[in-house]
Amino acid sequence: MGDEDDAVVRAVGARLRGLRHRSGLTLAELSGRTGITPSTLSRLETGRVQPTLGQLLPLSRAYGVPIGELVDAPRVGDPRVHLRPVRRFGLTFVPLTRQAGGVQAYKVLYPPAATLPPPELRTHDGHEWFYVLSGAVRLVLGGDEHLLRAGEAAEFDTRTPHWIGNPADDGPAEIIAIFGTQGERMHLHGT
Repeated sequence: MGDEDDAVVRAVGARLRGLRHRSGLTLAELSGRTGITPSTLSRLETGRVQPTLGQLLPLSRAYGVPIGELVDAPRVGDPRVHLRPVRRFGLTFVPLTRQAGGVQAYKVLYPPAATLPPPELRTHDGHEWFYVLSGAVRLVLGGDEHLLRAGEAAEFDTRTPHWIGNPADDGPAEIIAIFGTQGERMHLHGT
């Protein structure tokens, strides 16, 4: 192995630890998701053990990132983000960014109002921004309600109780949403 390869291997442990911390998972929780023992996960994160492909595969699935991102393989070829929609709470989230952690962007599709549950205000750490692409969305923020139409944007502290939904019964609404790690966990993992 050359010096460059050695540097990549040494950096894997720190990257794995960073991903786990940003995901808010304990070693035991990650072990439950991957089938890798907590002690092995700890040794991987501290660099005492080099990861195998059999360990990287379940870790990449648990973090929702490509294996190349776990080892920081240099990006080559196609720069496009490959859209893999995720359905949660009756909504469709389409990731528009590839990097794990940090600020994330999603296209979110809201079905017609008749198919959504009644508003349930939620709070979580973070900050959220969204832009309405088509249709309209109803933003309930604290004690206020706002109707935003295509071409309008909103920004708010997510520690304020909030809910976003489609007020129309005749078609979907689409937004682009940007939020940090805490917001991503809340919206996509239901924590």
